[in-house]
Amino acid sequence: MALMVEMVTFDSTDPHALGLWWARQLGGTVQGETDAWFVVVTDVRGVQQLGFQRVESPTPGKNRVHLDLQAPDVAAEVDRLVADGATLVARHAEQGLSWTVLADPDGNQFCVSQHA
Repeated sequence: MALMVEMVTFDSTDPHALGLWWARQLGGTVQGETDAWFVVVTDVRGVQQLGFQRVESPTPGKNRVHLDLQAPDVAAEVDRLVADGATLVARHAEQGLSWTVLADPDGNQFCVSQHA
């Protein structure tokens, strides 16, 4: 198999602001901004790059692809994310697994769970 994931890209009405938010959350660096319509965040652990592209109107409803993030202290990480603009969506526990669903400032949902 020759395929590998190079980038996960989010649609956004303000890609620069959303790129900066995700860079803060994941310790990344904002790189190459193209005419304010595309922003790349690099130096993110586990993913080569995150991309943020300008769209006139985001797709309605829940995003079909989302990030699953891990943290050693989920409660502290969720508190930090919410304090910086994330929205708590739900908490789940099933079959011995638990995770928290949040949304970034543009409404893109993502999950935070405990390190395995």
